[in-house]
Amino acid sequence: MPTEELVQDAARYMMQTYTRQPLSIVRGRGTKVYDLEGREYLDFVGGIAVNILGHGHPDLVQAIQRQAAQLIHTSNLYYTEPQVKLAQFLVEHSFADKVFFCNGGAEANEAAIKLARRYSHDRYGAGRFEIVTMTNSFHGRTMATLTATGQDKVQKGYEPLLQGFSYVAFNSLEDLERAMTDKTAAIMLEPIQGEGGVYVADHEYLQQVRDLCTKKDVLLIFDEVQTGMGRTGTLFAYEQLGVQPDIMTLAKGLGGGVPIGACLAIDSVAKTFSPGSHASTFGGNPLACAAGLAVCRALMDARVLEHARKTGEYFAKKLSDCKARHRVVREVRGLGLLQGIELDMDAKTVVSDCLARGILVNAAGEHVLRFVPPLIISQPEIDQLIETLAQIFDAQAS
Repeated sequence: MPTEELVQDAARYMMQTYTRQPLSIVRGRGTKVYDLEGREYLDFVGGIAVNILGHGHPDLVQAIQRQAAQLIHTSNLYYTEPQVKLAQFLVEHSFADKVFFCNGGAEANEAAIKLARRYSHDRYGAGRFEIVTMTNSFHGRTMATLTATGQDKVQKGYEPLLQGFSYVAFNSLEDLERAMTDKTAAIMLEPIQGEGGVYVADHEYLQQVRDLCTKKDVLLIFDEVQTGMGRTGTLFAYEQLGVQPDIMTLAKGLGGGVPIGACLAIDSVAKTFSPGSHASTFGGNPLACAAGLAVCRALMDARVLEHARKTGEYFAKKLSDCKARHRVVREVRGLGLLQGIELDMDAKTVVSDCLARGILVNAAGEHVLRFVPPLIISQPEIDQLIETLAQIFDAQAS
């Protein structure tokens, strides 16, 4: 089916919830994807930080094939080895003691919100249920997580929103202190605001938030849906920022493309959940967990994590060099292989220009380009992106 016909059928049969590029991707290999007409594209979107091993990684493909042939689903009424093994890996490589599995980032954040409320309810009663989040944050599109999201454009038209959320400026301890009351149950934030424009939390600020939460027995929730699984150069971003949360959420890269999410917590908080207090029919199914295990092993055993750390440093330097050469680039922000550049031009125009030149990039807002490529991206491929951006910026300046 030609792309034009596919676009027409999508408009006819599908709800129009996405603004899509005029591109139909049919296969991928490594850091490249290919469209219906056979054209090749270098992928700096990576499924929006999902395809961390690239496309068609043999270890991931084989793990999925083996598990699909053996057992895809059996419900959480029973134990399965892939689920327990993946939980063990996450616990042994993080601050957490227990894991709850679900199907994606919004579900993971939903679980974190419920866990925080239940914990505070059990310790302090029904009056302590409020959660403070950050302006420009993004936590999902369920009713609870879009309410937690500090962006009006995400919430518009869904009022009345869920009670008990307030928003403060990111990286402002003063605003946070003013917002906290005896009703505050948790502080929820992203170590790097990806959808909000690639803003990195200050180390000192995070330590102050941690101290404040500890002092007031308020839970600290890190949404690492986008920053987790090696994206920033360590397995989790909190490792570089020097602050441990009480609850952390994961998704995106965890399954390498297979839907899976996870909510991790320290034991004193995790034990708040008991049978019947929370659940997910498909959460932690054998297929998704087998994929997650393959991803985790590749990150550690195949030295993907080490490669991502070095390549992320190289990428940040090349983007800084790009800023020095082109006045259209206002600022470079990010950590590891989650990088963004703020522009004095429409970012969507650059997205379209890159697409025409065979590179997939993504806009996070009107003036910010966000880059979240597979963690296996190479330095020559980064050079290719930088050269393409230079051509676009030079054309804009002329």
